[in-house]
Amino acid sequence: MTPPAPDVTVFYQTRVDAAESVEFVVTLPTFRRPEHLLKTLKTVISQEPGSPFAIVVMENDADGLDGAEAAKTFFAGHRINGLVVVAHQRGNCHAYNAGWSMALATYPNLNAIAVIDDDEIAAPDWLDSLISVHRQTRADLVGGPQLPDFEDQGRNDQKRHPVFMPHYDTTGPVPILYSSGNVLVTRPVLDAMPRPFLDPVFNFIGGGDSDFYRRCKEKDFTFAWAAEAWVAETIPARRTEMSWIKARSLRNGAISALLEHRAAPGLAGRVKAIAKSLALLAASPFRGVSLWRSTKLPSAGLYHFYVAWGRLMMEFGLVNEQYRNPEKN
Repeated sequence: MTPPAPDVTVFYQTRVDAAESVEFVVTLPTFRRPEHLLKTLKTVISQEPGSPFAIVVMENDADGLDGAEAAKTFFAGHRINGLVVVAHQRGNCHAYNAGWSMALATYPNLNAIAVIDDDEIAAPDWLDSLISVHRQTRADLVGGPQLPDFEDQGRNDQKRHPVFMPHYDTTGPVPILYSSGNVLVTRPVLDAMPRPFLDPVFNFIGGGDSDFYRRCKEKDFTFAWAAEAWVAETIPARRTEMSWIKARSLRNGAISALLEHRAAPGLAGRVKAIAKSLALLAASPFRGVSLWRSTKLPSAGLYHFYVAWGRLMMEFGLVNEQYRNPEKN
């Protein structure tokens, strides 16, 4: 058993079942969203995977600790295997790494870790659906849709924008996953992948999950999609502003190019990535018109252009760190 990183401390713990009997762990990173964290926890404790499970909350605001305090109060009032840890280094990759390593250290016989974020609400059968698809497909990693729930209901048309749409529609094997906001990661993956699981270089730009999946695929781990295992992601009004959607689209492009460089380092790989970016830029007007027609959403027509432009910006080291200022994200 590998101990957790030294920059992770236990804040609070409750036990209902013996640690050795816990088969599944839900990890829940949090950063300055104590009110929504409680909403998320209410939907997680209602899950019934058919065997003992635990919840690990990873507080990533070591100065404020509002999320840790909220989770402590919540766990104290419920019969649940609960653990609250503090990831003292800020950044979403640090938070994920803290939770996953602590889960492995605390619950030695766990079969899989599920992940949900503190701005999401789990479907009633969320965890059971992820586990069921894993058992049906034997996939090593299973993802599910993050369905946008806009605070400004007048912007529901934005659900058709690629920034907010799930990557897949139907349950079954898929080539790869992209987001860690709704995923089941099985024990063989956790045992095989080197620590830290998510590379901290992606802490503030995002993409650490995509990089992790890329490396999992290189080790021949398999992926599946569970369409029924949805979570509803609360989307604040600022995320429906064109400036935010543009920034997210540019960032998506930058991450895609960065991952290609990591997969094929060296001059040849760089030339290939730049050539692809230029080809995508040239094709973006035609792809944009097609996307506009299919979504009936004019703003979606610029998505492919921004992705291509973001890829080219990355070649000059210009990557938007959207997670650096959480109040603007």
